[in-house]
Amino acid sequence: MAAAMNLLPIVLMFVIFYFLLIRPQQKRQRAVQQMQANLKKGDKIVTIGGLHGIIDSVDEDKVVIRAGDGTRLTYDRSAVREVIAENK
Repeated sequence: MAAAMNLLPIVLMFVIFYFLLIRPQQKRQRAVQQMQANLKKGDKIVTIGGLHGIIDSVDEDKVVIRAGDGTRLTYDRSAVREVIAENK
């Protein structure tokens, strides 16, 4: 019985870590994967490197981004950090 009481704080600590750290991180990761899967032509995006542009074309694992001066750059889909505004 005493051994179980000694393990109780450790188990509680793991449960608290799960709900405060691990679970929210998994939710954010799922949201980012969903956003990257739903990319389409015309979306205004920001890459993880800070490049702002508009998606010119989307492939299975790559996107072509049109920058402000008309330059077309090819990035991996996973390099897109966020969609600023979707094409309406």
